[in-house]
Amino acid sequence: MSVILPGATIGFLGGGQLGRMAAMAARTMGYDVHVLDPEHHCPARPLASQVITAPWGDVDAAAKLAEGADVVTIEIEQIPLPALEAAERRAPLRPGPQVLWTVQDRARQKEWLRDHGFPLGPFAVVRSADETTAAVRALGSCIVKSTHGGYDGRGQARVSDPSDAAAAFLGIGAPVCVAERFLSLAAELSVMVARTPEGAMRAYPPARNHHTNGVLTWSVIPGGFDDAVVRQATEIACGIAEQLGVVGLIAVELFLLEDGSLCVNELAPRPHNSGHLTVDAAVTCQFEQQLRAICGLPLGDTAWQRPAAAMANLLGDLWAAGEPRWGRALAVPGVKLHLYGKLTPRPGRKMGHLTACADDPATARARVLAARAALAQ
Repeated sequence: MSVILPGATIGFLGGGQLGRMAAMAARTMGYDVHVLDPEHHCPARPLASQVITAPWGDVDAAAKLAEGADVVTIEIEQIPLPALEAAERRAPLRPGPQVLWTVQDRARQKEWLRDHGFPLGPFAVVRSADETTAAVRALGSCIVKSTHGGYDGRGQARVSDPSDAAAAFLGIGAPVCVAERFLSLAAELSVMVARTPEGAMRAYPPARNHHTNGVLTWSVIPGGFDDAVVRQATEIACGIAEQLGVVGLIAVELFLLEDGSLCVNELAPRPHNSGHLTVDAAVTCQFEQQLRAICGLPLGDTAWQRPAAAMANLLGDLWAAGEPRWGRALAVPGVKLHLYGKLTPRPGRKMGHLTACADDPATARARVLAARAALAQ
């Protein structure tokens, strides 16, 4: 396998915040950057020497991106298969179309995980209001999710009573949904794994995650999990990366149940929100690691340079009363600000994040949350 060395061009299918931060890492490492994104003023535009503005499903645009690149990668998995295949015919696409096709549909993803022996909570694939009612009756309280999209709390509904199931299915408005039994959780966590074309792998320590209304609020590493949980979570994540044949990064989101067992929630074959704190705390951040993996370079050290780090998302709601008070947040010791260059704040839209490093996880988390609270004071 030929290594793709600095000086080559990396094509990004996606120029949002993940593409922006990966493009920053690419520029630091000496790569040129080309981007395809539906938004003309996408966050990665300032980093790219060429930007193609086109819908995700534009086969010709995907082909054009790949023709000018030595390797193509993604920042979003919801790209139609014909566009992925068009890109792959012209340059290596990492991760490949089959990985993305498997993951981008929730039903297909869960069935793949089940068929390959990975732990899951009870679920049912539903295609009608009646099937949703039957699933809630059989499984108990459920979260009903669209099989496509529906991230950050969108395209989802919680249903406790079978009499409400039909309305939930119809309200989501998707032809196919997944009904997942509502589980009693002790914690939510995620593990980032990088894998090269030759199968070398490196995993980051598991992050402890907290969500509000389906949107990640904060993450912290170390997550305070016992050694057995860390070992099992890492083994599950690495097993998924290997069996799925990922080249690049994959985030494996897991639930730690109250009985101490783990089950897989969802997969994201790309950089992940919970991995942002690696930029300020790890020897090799997730974005550099993504590039090393897709280019066939040796994977970087995933060790922590500081004892603990935390990350808090900044949503568009913070701009409701005007520009946030950045100076007050940055006055908190150990805090750093990362903004994504998005022009229009909207409620629920991810506009940036804060990180904080400290000597222990509790202090790192307290600092980053105090800094976020200070933005609106």
